[in-house]
Amino acid sequence: MAPARHDPDHVAGERVERKYLMMPHVERGMAVGLFGGSFNPPHAGHQLVSEIALRRLHLDQMWWMVTPGNPLKSRSELASLSDRIAMSEKLNHDPRIKVTAFEETLGGAYTADTLAYVKARNPQVHFVWIMGADSLKTFHLWQKWRRIACTFPIAVIDRPGSTLSFLSSKMARTFDYARIDEDDAATLWKRPAPAWTFLHGPRSSLSSTALRAAASRTR
Repeated sequence: MAPARHDPDHVAGERVERKYLMMPHVERGMAVGLFGGSFNPPHAGHQLVSEIALRRLHLDQMWWMVTPGNPLKSRSELASLSDRIAMSEKLNHDPRIKVTAFEETLGGAYTADTLAYVKARNPQVHFVWIMGADSLKTFHLWQKWRRIACTFPIAVIDRPGSTLSFLSSKMARTFDYARIDEDDAATLWKRPAPAWTFLHGPRSSLSSTALRAAASRTR
């Protein structure tokens, strides 16, 4: 991985351990899920998405990519990067899930640029982009969203109130020809992008937004 563009031990006035500013170690031929988000805070819903993806997609690892920020969301209630990393680590007990914040070293890169960076530095690793169905609704608002879909296969995990997103979203309509049946999900990581599937299964009603709202009411 290329060196950070600034002091890797000092991020926006806070200290973040150097290991989190590097991509996790992977071996050639591994299948790895990339699950990006603010994790503000992380919760059981994130764990459930990861569990489903690891099992149904036959992944070797899942990276929780804790992002510095989200351009589609307000930063006013965003906990510090180091706090969100610490909360994610505390929540996780599966050694296959790797918490990382290497995006911080890329200087505000969009997701499409981040994925291109990952791909260029891990040419012998098979990656799958993981996202909840609630994100599918607004996926077409992401910068270079078509490029994302053409970089790695995508697995969309069902979320409460978002089950029909895979039928109505612009992304689903645009890449309808590339959708594979969820019965074949275990082969997704072997397929060239664009390729995507929608995985039904247990759903958690938890959300980071709701948890923050509940916490503010108890203060």
